[in-house]
Amino acid sequence: MKSKKLSERTIEELKKNEKALRILTGLLVAALTVLFIASMYITINTGFTPLVVMPITLVPVVLLNLGTINKIKKEIKSRT
Repeated sequence: MKSKKLSERTIEELKKNEKALRILTGLLVAALTVLFIASMYITINTGFTPLVVMPITLVPVVLLNLGTINKIKKEIKSRT
């Protein structure tokens, strides 16, 4: 399934996508924060665990989502 370009979407679709992406990004940040805290706790108590690397490696996903949200905001602003 090929996704449409931002310029081809309606304002309603853009707003819906922005809202969904904001919620999912927030949940991802919360999950990564909990995972990081838990992995640090485990590392302090038992020693190094590869689990520490997971939240750090998933930070680029959050940054990409934030970039997409900004692009959607700019597209909505350019139309209004």
